This record gives sequence, C-alpha cells and structure tokens, in this order.
Amino acid sequence: MHGFKALIFDVDGTVADTERDGHRPAFNAAFAEAGLDWRWDPELYGELLAVTGGKERIRYFMDRFDIALDPAVDLDAFVARLHRDKTRHYLALLREGAIPLRPGVLRLWREARAAGIRLAIATTTTPENVVELLANVGVPGLPDWFDVIAAGDVVPLKKPAPDIFDFALERLGLAPEDCVVIEDSDNGARSALAAGIRALVVTVNGYTAGQDFGAAALVVDQLGEPEVPSKALVGDLDDRPLVDLAGLERLHRQVQAG
Repeated sequence: MHGFKALIFDVDGTVADTERDGHRPAFNAAFAEAGLDWRWDPELYGELLAVTGGKERIRYFMDRFDIALDPAVDLDAFVARLHRDKTRHYLALLREGAIPLRPGVLRLWREARAAGIRLAIATTTTPENVVELLANVGVPGLPDWFDVIAAGDVVPLKKPAPDIFDFALERLGLAPEDCVVIEDSDNGARSALAAGIRALVVTVNGYTAGQDFGAAALVVDQLGEPEVPSKALVGDLDDRPLVDLAGLERLHRQVQAG
C-alpha cells in the first residue's frame, strides 16, 4: 500500500519535449499564415516560456517588442484567432506522431496503473492538445488512463498560481498530501508548491535545466529507463537507476515527515 494515491503530471516539457519542436514551429506557422513577419527562434522561445499560456505569450511578445495593431483591430480577437491557428498546426504535428513521450513516462504510468495509483494531468495547454498527444504515441486508449485532465482555461489564473492544481485536487477528491506531482519548470514547481503539494519531482529539459525549482524534493534529468538511467540534480535517487514507484514512495514519506 502506497502513502500517496495519485500522480499528477504537467505535459509540455514533462511528458514530452513539445516546446521547441512542437509549439514553437506551430506558432511560427500561424504567424506566417496571418501574414506576420514574426519568427520565434529557439533562443527567443526559451525566454518567452517564462510566460505560461499561449495567448498570454503572444501578448507578452507584442508588449516586449512594442508591436501595436491598427486601432480598428480587436486585440483580444486577434490573439485568440492566432492561438486557434497555432493549435491547429500543433495538432497536425501530434497526429503525425512527431512528438514522442520522454523516457520513463510511459513506464511510470504503467507501473502506477498496475499498483492502483490514479493518474491526472494539470497543465496550461489546451485540453485537445493533451488528448491528441496521448492519442498519438502508439498506445491505444491512453487518454482513458487519466481520471482527470485539468487543462487550458478551466481556471482563471495559470501557473505559477496554484489554481490548476487546486482544480485537479478537487476533481480527484484528494488532499495535497495524497499526491505526487511531476513537473519540468520553475513556474510549474511554484504552482504545485503553492497548492500545498510538497511531494514534487522536476524532470528538467533543455529550456528549464538552469531554473530555480525552490523547494522541489527531487530534480532529475529524466524519469529514466533501464537502458537510459536518470541523473539526480537535486536530492537523490537512493542508488536507483530511475524514478519508480518505490522511489516516489520514499520521497513522499520523507516530505510528509519533514
């Protein structure tokens, strides 16, 4: 019997490396389609990731570079349309199976299901992005493995506010101490911690490796596979080669005792 009852996962950068080779080119395709000369290269996009939410990111970019629209143009409608077009391009990439899961993600999901641990998603990306990603990684019925998919604009404030985790906890009917969160960014870590979830694992990627994850209990380069072991950057894996349920049980016990 485990001390926690659910694993809650972020998606972008955590479940899959979607940012650089998924969302970024989809934004650029939407800009080109709209006749805009905007182009987000990998370095600029890394800076823009400090802002969570696609529509919010577009607005921040416009503010940062003093991009003004014709006064006759409705800014909200303009941004919403761009974001809808970006989502269409992104979904096309997902349906091609172009974005695989990160090492260890599917392994840990299977291990959790076998042990009766519930699975949930808490992300700022849109629900259709989540479902399409899960539906196109070669595992039939994968979206149905999740009791809760908390995504997009279902809450008023996005990460680092705790709203999306609060929403997921409410839908799960669980307390913060019943859950372990897997995140990849400082905004995500702050969001989970603000929701009272102290059992937090951060799996960094190329965009987030240098960020400050505050009180995260464990920071690793990836969840790992037997042939591709994890490396602990903060905390320790207790000589384990990867992040598994036994390791998460140990981490959860330590955090709750502390």
